[in-house]
Amino acid sequence: MPDAGPSYDEDGGQRRPEDQAHFAGQVHPAGHGSARPVREYRKSRGDRVGNAIFSVLARVGIGPAHLLTTRGRMTGRLRTTPVILVMQGQQRWLVAPYGAVPWVLNARAAGQVRLRRGRDRHDYTLRQLPAAQAGPILQRYIRIAPATRPYFQANKDSPVGDFIAEADRHPVFELIPLSEASAGDTSKASRP
Repeated sequence: MPDAGPSYDEDGGQRRPEDQAHFAGQVHPAGHGSARPVREYRKSRGDRVGNAIFSVLARVGIGPAHLLTTRGRMTGRLRTTPVILVMQGQQRWLVAPYGAVPWVLNARAAGQVRLRRGRDRHDYTLRQLPAAQAGPILQRYIRIAPATRPYFQANKDSPVGDFIAEADRHPVFELIPLSEASAGDTSKASRP
């Protein structure tokens, strides 16, 4: 079978093998026997239609979706995709259920993102969580975004440890409002 060649993301950058979002058939990372089959993420026509619908709903402020805008790390163009956040009180987390897809790579490179829902627009800086902190967020995420469950080895009833074990494949970012991040930098700069 011929090699399909390098894989390119939507922003034109070549993906590295560790950025790929497939892990089907592996032993469960927590070491519990064989892994549950995990679907590989490949954007289909149905995904594009679903994203278009979620984007329209997010623009008018209906439903759970937000529009995430990142700056392309190669082109510098703005890229927008619908996402579902995990929220608790004032804290917000951004989950990458499909792995290191283009928006994740762009967000990491830029260090900040913009979220829009209805008329609300907010800029955030990002902090990727270590696996121990990401596990509980991932567990909560698959309960609020059930369409992403096939991309996880853990299921909605799995213990947090199973989510911690696969956190390296599903990055979780803490969203820090840009006003708070810049205020923190200013206070540090003004200290003697």
